[in-house]
Amino acid sequence: MRTGSNRARVGLLASFTALAAVASVSSATAATTTLNGNWAPFSRCPVDAPAMLAADGVTDTATCVSSHSESGSIKLGNTVVPVGASDLQIGVVTHPNGGTTVVSPTGGALVADSAKVPGGLLGLMCPSDVPVITGICNTLTDVNLNRVTATIESVNNPTDFKLLAGASTGQPIVTLPVRIHLENSLLGDKCYIGSASDPILLKPQNLTRPAVSTQRFAGDGTTDAAGPMGRISLLGATQTDTTYAVPGTNGCGLLGALNWAVNLKTGLPSASGNNNVTLNDAQTYVATLNNPGIVAPDAGKLLSQYWHSSAQ
Repeated sequence: MRTGSNRARVGLLASFTALAAVASVSSATAATTTLNGNWAPFSRCPVDAPAMLAADGVTDTATCVSSHSESGSIKLGNTVVPVGASDLQIGVVTHPNGGTTVVSPTGGALVADSAKVPGGLLGLMCPSDVPVITGICNTLTDVNLNRVTATIESVNNPTDFKLLAGASTGQPIVTLPVRIHLENSLLGDKCYIGSASDPILLKPQNLTRPAVSTQRFAGDGTTDAAGPMGRISLLGATQTDTTYAVPGTNGCGLLGALNWAVNLKTGLPSASGNNNVTLNDAQTYVATLNNPGIVAPDAGKLLSQYWHSSAQ
């Protein structure tokens, strides 16, 4: 029995090693456009999306929203993972009844840098009294094998955007469905916490009140007190959410063989109230036509025209 167990362990380790040889590591990327002046924060605004172009400025108004944070952290069950620089950009169409339609740019609403998971794979799975996992733990003396990166990725479309919540505290600003991509040679490149069908639903709100200012600018982004565009800047807030639940992992290891090991050590799935996220020094901007009713029925098209005219 011992020989068979050892052979099974060696065979499984060999499979993970083979997987490591073909595993690829990728980071979240999205196409951006460098824009002039007051347009600069809105480099991924989906101004050419059909819903944005159809806004007439009277019944429906189109708005670009951008929020950037350089750092933060997210707690998932028993594990705290750093958050790299994150950039959230969306288009928002506001309807006469006050409801909104959120439009994501190509590549997803949220783009974030990868961050190293403290302790790496040792921290996610080890120690363990399961022989196969113990065998893997014993191979992790190599720094590269132990390194794990985590990246927050958008899945599906954000919902429930509320502009006034962005200028106050204690109110959810948007509902953002995400998953966490864990990358490591042994975990493979398809290891996630959450999925499109079972995402983590972040509802960030301001923990501290941002500094609020307004600007008028010309269509090409140049500051102009009589310009047709308006921008609201909401700067310096700390954002947080403590309400989201975290589902289990999927796709970790060969054919998902390590899902249970990561779940067991990190305490996943994890119910609402056991998790939290913090985004530091959030810089949020909102841009829209200053007098949209004047340019009906082509407000959305004009917004797109102005955005493209500011491209450098």
